[in-house]
Amino acid sequence: MRAHTPAATFIAFAATVALALTGCSSSPQSAGSETPSSLAGTEITVYNGQHEELTQAWADAFTAESGVKVVLRNADESELANQIVQEGAASPADVFLTENSPAIALVENKNLLTTVDAATLDAVPAQFRPSTGKWTGIAARSTVFAYNPDMIAEDQLPKSLLELAEPQWQGRWAASPGGADFQAIVSALLELEGPDVTLKWLTGMKKNFSAYKGNSTVMKAVNAGDIAGGVIYHYYWFADQSSTKENSSNTKLYYFKNQDPGAFVSVSGGGVLASSKHQAAAQAFLKFIVGKAGQKILQTGTSFEYPVASDVTANPALPALDSLQAPAIDPTKLNSPEVAELMTRAGLI
Repeated sequence: MRAHTPAATFIAFAATVALALTGCSSSPQSAGSETPSSLAGTEITVYNGQHEELTQAWADAFTAESGVKVVLRNADESELANQIVQEGAASPADVFLTENSPAIALVENKNLLTTVDAATLDAVPAQFRPSTGKWTGIAARSTVFAYNPDMIAEDQLPKSLLELAEPQWQGRWAASPGGADFQAIVSALLELEGPDVTLKWLTGMKKNFSAYKGNSTVMKAVNAGDIAGGVIYHYYWFADQSSTKENSSNTKLYYFKNQDPGAFVSVSGGGVLASSKHQAAAQAFLKFIVGKAGQKILQTGTSFEYPVASDVTANPALPALDSLQAPAIDPTKLNSPEVAELMTRAGLI
C-alpha cells in the first residue's frame, strides 16, 4: 500500500526555475546531440509511485525549463511495477518513479529498463543508486522509531530493530505491514541478515506488534498514547512538526544508527523504460530530477525527504543524511517477492 502523502502543499517552484539543463550524454539510450530546447513539444508519460505533489513539482519545473509535457499516472508503486511487467514492451510509460527501491528493482529484473545516462548517474553518489546503472536514486527516507516519552523512557529504547521481536516489547509497538514502506525495511533486514533471521524476527513481530494502516496512522496512535512506539519513515514526523504538530506533539524520533537494520535508508528510484519512444526526453527528465534544480525542490519543499544528488543538502530541519549511520546496501538487491513470502509465512500479510 502506498504511503500517505503529507497534506502540506509543495512550493510553487516551476515558474521560477532558471537553471539551464545541460544536454543529455551521448549514450545510445539518449539521442546524444539533442539538447532540452530541441525537445520542446515532446510528451512523456511517467508512471509515478512517488508522492504526487513532489512529482508534480518536478514535472512542472521541468516543463517550464524544457518545454516537454509530462503526463503523470499516479498509483501505488507495487501496482505500477506489476503493470509495467504485464505491459512489457507495449507499456506506454517512458519513466518509472518509486518511493522505495524494491518496486523498480522488480522492473529492472525483468529487463525492462534501459541504462541511465552517464551524466545523470555521475550526479548521484554510488550508495544511492544500484551498481547496474539501470536506474538511479532520486530521493531518500530514513527508518525511525517514533515513541511517546510518557510511555517509554529514553534508556528503555531498543538498541536494535531486532529487539522489537523480543518478549519485553509485546504490545508496545506498531507498524504498517501491508505498506511498501515497511516491506522495504524488511527487504533491508533480509539482505543484511538472511532469510532465517528475518523469518524469526517477523514471527516475533507478529506476537508483539499492533497493525495499523499507514505510517501516519502509526504516528497518530503513538501520539495519542494508544501504543508506545512505532516503526515509520522520518518525513511523516517532520511534515507534521512543520505544520500543526497535532499528530506528533507527544512523540520523539529515535534513530537506531550503527549500521543496524533499523537505520536503513530507503532509496526512491527513477528509471527510463527500454520501450520508451521518447528516450531523450525521458532521460532529460531523470537528469533534471537529480540535478540541482530538482534536488532543491526536495530541500526547500515540504516533502521532507532527503536529496541524494548534486551535492544538495537536506532541509535544515533534518539530521544530516551522513549522520544516520545507515547500513550499506545495494538497492537493486532488495527483494519484494521473497519479503512478501516471508511475511505471509509469519502471518503478517
